[in-house]
Amino acid sequence: MSFEEIKEKAILQWKTMQQSESIRILIGMGTCGRAAGAEDILDVLNQELAKRNIQTDILPVGCIGLCYAEPLIEVIKPGKPSVFYGNLTPELMSEIIADYLIADNPRPDLALGTRGEGTLDGIPKLFDLPVLKPQVRISLRNCGNIDPENIAHYIANGGYEGLAKALRMKPQEVIDEIKKSGLRGRGGAGFATGIKWQFCHDVPGDIKYVICNADEGDPGAFMDRALLEGDPHAVLEGMLIGAYAIGALEGYIYIRAEYPLAIQRLRIAIKQMEEYGLIGDDIMGSGFKFHIKIKEGAGAFVCGEETAMMASIEGRRGMPRSRPPFPAQSGLWGKPTNINNVETWSNVSAIIAKGAEWYAGYGTEKSKGTKNFSLAGKVVRTGLIEVPMGISLREILYEIGGGIPENKRLKAIQTGGPSGGFIPESLIDLPVDYESLTQAGSIMGSGGMVVIDEDTCMVDITKFFLTFTQAESCGKCIPCRWGTKQMLDILVDITEGRGKPGDVELLQELAESVKGNSLCGLGQTAPNPVLTSIRYFRDEYEEHIVEKRCSAMQCQALISYYILPDKCQGCMICARNCPVQAIEGGKRMVHVIDQDKCINCGICFDVCPPKFSAVVKVSGPKPSGIPEKPIPVVAKS
Repeated sequence: MSFEEIKEKAILQWKTMQQSESIRILIGMGTCGRAAGAEDILDVLNQELAKRNIQTDILPVGCIGLCYAEPLIEVIKPGKPSVFYGNLTPELMSEIIADYLIADNPRPDLALGTRGEGTLDGIPKLFDLPVLKPQVRISLRNCGNIDPENIAHYIANGGYEGLAKALRMKPQEVIDEIKKSGLRGRGGAGFATGIKWQFCHDVPGDIKYVICNADEGDPGAFMDRALLEGDPHAVLEGMLIGAYAIGALEGYIYIRAEYPLAIQRLRIAIKQMEEYGLIGDDIMGSGFKFHIKIKEGAGAFVCGEETAMMASIEGRRGMPRSRPPFPAQSGLWGKPTNINNVETWSNVSAIIAKGAEWYAGYGTEKSKGTKNFSLAGKVVRTGLIEVPMGISLREILYEIGGGIPENKRLKAIQTGGPSGGFIPESLIDLPVDYESLTQAGSIMGSGGMVVIDEDTCMVDITKFFLTFTQAESCGKCIPCRWGTKQMLDILVDITEGRGKPGDVELLQELAESVKGNSLCGLGQTAPNPVLTSIRYFRDEYEEHIVEKRCSAMQCQALISYYILPDKCQGCMICARNCPVQAIEGGKRMVHVIDQDKCINCGICFDVCPPKFSAVVKVSGPKPSGIPEKPIPVVAKS
């Protein structure tokens, strides 16, 4: 069957589904949806529909990006715009079935928005909502809209058109189109994709490889997982185009084993491609051969580095090597190899299908197109977003993200994961592009974006990221192995009250040394959190070192608990709950905490009745008036 026949059949299947007189319900069944309870919602949905004898078509889809609103469904009734409902519970699901599916009341009080032609009173258009209006979906174009396990849905929505077009072009023409688009690698450093392909294309050899880097390891990052779960064919099609352009016959998807749903959907997608003749020995009758294998990684962060990843695929320990030679010259098994990450590959098919100029119309002069981010941390609307390059951090946080819970003050935004840096509130209007983030001391990275509010201690969170990178260091080179350990030791001392004058300067010196002398990207970027936190929040370091105080009240060793004599009623609740018997005093006596015995667990603070609020949490000097021994409670007049 030719591709035109395959496409015609897929479009007919899609139109038949769209024009069906049956009610259709799309339910988000990505990992975020399942974690929020989507499987329970699906069970209730099936039970209620069977009990009420309602005929519907239920379609599992990937994440549309509104992770804060999961579990989420889209209800499509014939002749009406679809309605989205979020934050569902089994009880709310039953109500929606009774009120909308049966009584035709769309419940505006529960609906998030509508899409499609027409409107429903009291319900806004979904893509007019602040969370979605600024977004431009290229990489995520199909996520939440199609069944990721049905290849016909992908094809009916323009899938494999880019591959068909590429196969009618010469390989060099494909590379030139990618160059003109301005697409840069979305996995970290932002190297020009077309130039990278050109290097591999130009190296002679009958055996070449392409690799998809799906080893997403940044804390708080979930862009690649959601994309592979919601639209695996977009990534696979991009790999096929890249392989054709550089002359590769075989490819690997290197994905961490912690992503079982993504792996499952990739395997299904590859099997379907084989059935449709879209992968194998004669793709689309063009004579182009290409096969893809999946390699499951064990979750080592360092294997996100290209040379370490290739070592792992070859069955060796995942450790980086020095470059040159670069992978394009001598990569997998010594053969020319091109590596791009999940998001980069997913953009390729759209660029070829719609043209380089179309793609380059988004973004900035040097940072073209769009970028996916996982918006996480202290933000109202967490989720997966895709925005044009050049958008400001302010717009991402306050318009798309809805700001910070409880209207707390923004302290910083961390981009680029543990390899990135902290951008302070004073730079909130910074445009999000490669050059601006680098100038601010951070990186784009793969797209993690963590919002940090006033309750976070910058020294403590820097210690958290250094703990991660130090543990993930492969240990091959001394600057990274020992440098990250020494930096971490100093940070631990500072957060535990042992900091001393000169520690900040020593931290900076170590950070610069590790950054400039480490073998691979892990070590070269691990100091970024240290350097940016000192650059923008040095006062917090000085506070910890000089005053032995943590104003954010996060460094446990710098916190003490005291009982206020004018508030304590001698009720004994705190004393009874103290796990180390550090509280002295009997009934109707003002209690006293023995600071030598206290382990700063905070239980006394938690159990003290709010009407008394006698226990205080302090970082810094002891409050005045605290007795050394228990004294009688002063009777209230």
